[in-house]
Amino acid sequence: MQKTTEEIKIVLERILPQVAKPGRYFGGEYNQIVKDWDTIDFKVALAFPDIYDLGMSNLGLMILYDIVNKHKNLLAERAFSPWTDMEALMRMEEIPLYSLETKHPIREFDLLGISLPYEQLFTNALNLIDLAGMPIRSVERDETYPLIIAGGHACYNPEPVAPFIDVFVIGEGEEAILEIIGVMRAAKNLDRQTQLRYIAQIEGCYVPRFYDISYREDGNIEAITATMPEAPARVLKTIVPQLPPPVTEFIVPFIETVHNRAPIEIMRGCTRGCRFCHAGMVTRPVRERPVEEVLAAMEAIIRSTGYEEIALLSLSSSDYTHVLELTQKIGERFGDAGLNISLPSLRIETVSTQLMDNLGDSRRGGFTLAPEAATEKMRNTINKYVTNEELLETAREIYRRNWRTIKLYFMIGHPTEAMEDVQAIIDLAKQVLAEGRKVHGKKASVNVGVSTFIPKPHTPFQWEPMDDLAHVEEKLALLRRELRGPGLRLRWNDTQESTFEGLLSRGDRRLAPVIEHAWRKGAKFDAWADHFQETAWQEAMAEEGIDSKFYTHRRRTLDEIFPWEHIDIAVTKKFLSKDYLMSLEQETRIDCRHHCFACGILPELKELRRETPAEAWQCPPVRKRPGAKAKEPEPFLVDNIPLTVV
Repeated sequence: MQKTTEEIKIVLERILPQVAKPGRYFGGEYNQIVKDWDTIDFKVALAFPDIYDLGMSNLGLMILYDIVNKHKNLLAERAFSPWTDMEALMRMEEIPLYSLETKHPIREFDLLGISLPYEQLFTNALNLIDLAGMPIRSVERDETYPLIIAGGHACYNPEPVAPFIDVFVIGEGEEAILEIIGVMRAAKNLDRQTQLRYIAQIEGCYVPRFYDISYREDGNIEAITATMPEAPARVLKTIVPQLPPPVTEFIVPFIETVHNRAPIEIMRGCTRGCRFCHAGMVTRPVRERPVEEVLAAMEAIIRSTGYEEIALLSLSSSDYTHVLELTQKIGERFGDAGLNISLPSLRIETVSTQLMDNLGDSRRGGFTLAPEAATEKMRNTINKYVTNEELLETAREIYRRNWRTIKLYFMIGHPTEAMEDVQAIIDLAKQVLAEGRKVHGKKASVNVGVSTFIPKPHTPFQWEPMDDLAHVEEKLALLRRELRGPGLRLRWNDTQESTFEGLLSRGDRRLAPVIEHAWRKGAKFDAWADHFQETAWQEAMAEEGIDSKFYTHRRRTLDEIFPWEHIDIAVTKKFLSKDYLMSLEQETRIDCRHHCFACGILPELKELRRETPAEAWQCPPVRKRPGAKAKEPEPFLVDNIPLTVV
């Protein structure tokens, strides 16, 4: 029998002095929201399956926390994975996973929402469910357990963890979570199977148990079949046409977190079309936040939190239409406040001298640029073309404005890459350093980050294999040998860890037993290099007869059925395959803000969002497909109980 809330509080007082960073586990932070548990009729636990230090910097978690708690008759509370020392004590003392706000066991909530932004969290998600005292497999949890939903970028291929989650939210969760809550409140007295049949009708909701997967003799997928009439053959992602109001009352942690700052999302989506970029494809179309809304949010954040740094977030911040106006007005309004502004994800070709001047007082760290490749051939292949001279000119202007460190990010293992393309990375980094030396002498530096290419789902490169491990190691050896000495610093991803990520991101439902077995052998915190248990994973794959290379190092044919075939990001497979074939010929596409390539995103979404004004979408106009008819939205089979907004 689980401990009660009061019993949990008593035990915590005794054991917290025994663990590192006890501030991770007791809540009570400034701006946390605590409601009267007994007067709320639907309770949501929002969990990030990694430690508090990381989870508290996750904007998606805080957005949902803010949205749910705006309703008087709902509450949302937080939970995170305990570190190993705390977990050992929790299991010894039989303390279940609990919420930080009120210390209620997660088992007592009506809904558990798990954020999965990256695949290495899969074993932590299982561990989190188990710590909560619940069966890890969905079919073993009836309506007496909280409904477990998951969302985030790792859910665009949900199949490797499909047996463990009741519902995946494909796409953006701001509206979907309230629709799910509405159905669950209305159907609270029904059995779990019936509840899930209603939820399957909500836009973007994928219920894995309602789909059968059949396989061919060669191991490839033969068909993905919906087994319930309520389950759509293809689950179209859910999307908000306009960004919801930004969070302004961020919870202020007692301990240092990975990002000690307040984030504001200024733009969602990207129009660049980099062929390796999963986020750029799945977050289409582009939506931008008005300048005045950003400025008002900044003022509110400063008043409510006292943060001294604000991050203006997007996939490509310098592509934000009003970036110059915004940064100029930030300087005018907050210039004397000592506020530091970070603008990550800047593109070389859109970093203007005026933008640098507007950011002139924000020099806490280095200036980050991501050329990704260093030769014309490779840039054409990945559709991220910028000349070396453009990069060097940008570097000159950065150094002239008193930045002394430039961070350059590259990727190795791209399709068609050769050793001379890797040598070009070395040459280009040294050229950038030479520009810095002209201004700052030996104080100038260049930090080079190198990651290994992973052909992600829903991208034009999804048909490609990962580069051979021996080739990647040879390329890394060259980089380590040459990128050394004063002013140069190299960081790289471990090749085995990249292969592991590729396995999980490209896997199918047959990986679920592997994940479960690896977890039972002790695998967790797989994203932490010093905790990754390669032996546990190898043993689990051997036990299940899984060859990881089938998923990671095998080229797909254009007609192959992917494990994520039934997950529809509204960018058509036809568009992606054509773009892939263009990459083989080193053909590029310009930014689709300037020319529409009919990727499919707008016709699909406009049918669903007929009430949304066209100007809400920031893509070029697209003609409606011939013969396409507007679809009447199907009503829920269970009436929603209205939510009362504060």
